Amino acid sequence: MKPHARQGGQRWILPSIQTLGDVTETVAAPLMDVRAKRRWWLAFMAALALTAVGAVAIGFSLAYGPGLWGNNTAVVWGFPIANYVWWIGIGNAGTLISSLLLLTRQKWRASINRFAEGMTLIAVSIAGIFPILHLGRPMYFYWLAPYPNTMQLWPQWRSALVWDFWAILSYLLFSAIFFYVGLVPDLATLRDRPGRRGWRRLYGVAAMGWQGTPEQWRAQERLHRTLAAIAVPLVCSVHSIVGLDFAASLMPGWTESIFPPYFVVGALFSGFAMVVLIALTIRRTMGLEGMIVPDHFDAMARIILAASIVMGASYAAEWFSAWWGGEAADRRVVVFELTGAYWPFYWAMLLGNVAAPQLFWIRRLRTSPAALIGVSIAVLVGMWLERILIIANTLSRGYVPSFWRLYAPTLVDFLILAGTVGAFLLLFLIFARLLPVVSMHEMRKLLKERAQ
Repeated sequence: MKPHARQGGQRWILPSIQTLGDVTETVAAPLMDVRAKRRWWLAFMAALALTAVGAVAIGFSLAYGPGLWGNNTAVVWGFPIANYVWWIGIGNAGTLISSLLLLTRQKWRASINRFAEGMTLIAVSIAGIFPILHLGRPMYFYWLAPYPNTMQLWPQWRSALVWDFWAILSYLLFSAIFFYVGLVPDLATLRDRPGRRGWRRLYGVAAMGWQGTPEQWRAQERLHRTLAAIAVPLVCSVHSIVGLDFAASLMPGWTESIFPPYFVVGALFSGFAMVVLIALTIRRTMGLEGMIVPDHFDAMARIILAASIVMGASYAAEWFSAWWGGEAADRRVVVFELTGAYWPFYWAMLLGNVAAPQLFWIRRLRTSPAALIGVSIAVLVGMWLERILIIANTLSRGYVPSFWRLYAPTLVDFLILAGTVGAFLLLFLIFARLLPVVSMHEMRKLLKERAQ
């Protein structure tokens, strides 16, 4: 029987998972019974070292100021804002993926939603570091909040920094609630499962007295779906605000109405690429082959392919708008993108975001680990290049030729970026050791469907 001919749990759970106990043991054993393996500790130490390097670079930046970065009088935005947009895009995708799949009743959601939501919390927390660093006086970041003060000062609501502050804060708080509501039944399972007493007590406190009664299940499912319905417009609005950071300006190449939806699709694009990489890793290292099956990668690869087509159409729309509008500055920016000082990076961006995902027209490649890893990394690198080039191309070629400057990042810029990548890996490794990376109660539902 072909994979697509199978339905429900038959398609998304392999026969190696036979009983409800198999689900619990497969997911919970790495948390409570098995000590961290040597490769986990090696990855943890490497991530910790990389995080420490980034922390030192941030420390030097705080001590000596933004002069250590590559920002100049023309390109006043640089790595900090580009990295912020990149990380917030990855973060936005996790909750969007989970909520959309929940509302559309996609059964394959059960295997990926938990670690996608965990990815969101970590990535959004990291993204919030960059606008604070870019303030110049980061110790006063709390001035962005409209708190009562003796001088009766209020934030400048026309500032993109204020928009970003509220976008990150509201999205982080909502994502944490959404994540926790879906996690409660699994915490209760870990509480009631035989194992280390200390772990069980911690899980019991976090489960908040969950007993799994019909009334509790109805309330949990109702709340979860309500939050999912709120999440979709919230996520779209949050990343639209990030797009409006650019589109609300008067700079050539930025004043485009396509930016909000273009940024939302870009977030979904890079988010799914990150989810694919995480899924491949935990499937192999945590023994989840029975729950994360090739059909999951086939579905995610199809979405990446569709998003790449939308991204290609968005790039083409930018070029067409500049040509059709007839504005000399807009046309100059497009020519500079394609042939200017940064042209190798721009063409590499097109290769990663548009060309590489076209491999997924071939089904065999949609389930090939090598192809999935290669394309996903190409997408993540391409999306990062897009974020930095949106800033560098426009600000390097503004309206006034006498103000043109090229942008070149410094070693400190790269070390801060590397440190945030290390922090992401470090926090995800801790998450994978403390909480179930797959939703056990949702996998049990699929198992019951397969038995029917």
